Amino acid sequence: MQVPLLDLKAQYAKIKKDILKAIEEVLDSQICILGPKVEELEKKVAAISDCKFAVGVSSGTDAILASLMSLGIGVGDEVITTPFTFFATAGCIARVGARPVFVDIDPKTYNINPALIKKAVTRKTKAIMPVHLYGQMADMDPIMDIAKKHNLYVIEDAAQSISSTYKGKKAGSIGTCGCFSFFPSKNLGGIGDSGMTVTNDEKLAAKIKKMRHHGQGSTYYYDFVGGNFRLDPIQAAALLVKLPYLNEWSEGRRKNAEYYNKKFAGTSVKTPYINPDCVTIYNQYVIRVPKRDELAEHLKRNGIGCAIYYPMPLHLQKCFEYLGYKQGDFPEAEKAANEVLALPVYPELTDQMKNYVVEEVLRAAS
Repeated sequence: MQVPLLDLKAQYAKIKKDILKAIEEVLDSQICILGPKVEELEKKVAAISDCKFAVGVSSGTDAILASLMSLGIGVGDEVITTPFTFFATAGCIARVGARPVFVDIDPKTYNINPALIKKAVTRKTKAIMPVHLYGQMADMDPIMDIAKKHNLYVIEDAAQSISSTYKGKKAGSIGTCGCFSFFPSKNLGGIGDSGMTVTNDEKLAAKIKKMRHHGQGSTYYYDFVGGNFRLDPIQAAALLVKLPYLNEWSEGRRKNAEYYNKKFAGTSVKTPYINPDCVTIYNQYVIRVPKRDELAEHLKRNGIGCAIYYPMPLHLQKCFEYLGYKQGDFPEAEKAANEVLALPVYPELTDQMKNYVVEEVLRAAS
């Protein structure tokens, strides 16, 4: 049996006619840059995120980059974040000339450990960037307390967590702004790169809108140097078709995760820990086992898709050698990188497929 890590074709088959119709509408209109589809998506994503404003951009990476630029974070500044995340989190900090300052993770949730943030704050610190990893939000209350005390921005990297909640509050609505990715593999995925920043700060939203359009105030007049970070209306059209299914798809992932949890209970497989204050969307279902690489090879040989998110923490990446970190600086992140493995969790999985995954995991892990 073949069980891919993610089967986007199964999702697409159910909505193909609607997707093609939506794309055709954009092409017929020949409004190919921004326009009504983008504006409609912005309003709807803002609404489901409990935010007043949303700005569509070209990717989740550019959502972070445009946010940092719009907040004036740059050379000489520091941004505190986690080393256990996708590259874009720290990569964008470095791209604006600021310094990523890493803090170790909570070993249960894999999110940044708020208890360690306070010691990392310096006079150069301008922001904290928590990452809501795997679909579960970080522990935001203590993070916001630190930010308030030191007058820091909080940029929520919510690329994997659209519609997740923390104490009833939506991802992206708690900090200064939140950044979403609509990369195709996400719970709400486009048909290419796309992203969005949400915020309750009207002035910040207005600046990000200019920032995504080269810093342009009015046609050919520029208030500052921005970038070309515009959301493509074809992406917006496809996402508008998918958006009504988001809750259903996320609930399907939660049900599949619960299925795995029950099957793995009492075994050597460590299942995801979900903070009682959180509702996760399971962008990934990540288990933890001592002999992870052996398990991954076994699953691949038997036709089961799996992936490592992430095999090397950012503080050990070659491009960040200049930061001066070394092996052992963030032991929890390093240990997680050696033990985590994502299993298929997409909503189209059948019970037969899930049972096969469980059987092969336990066969190799026991």
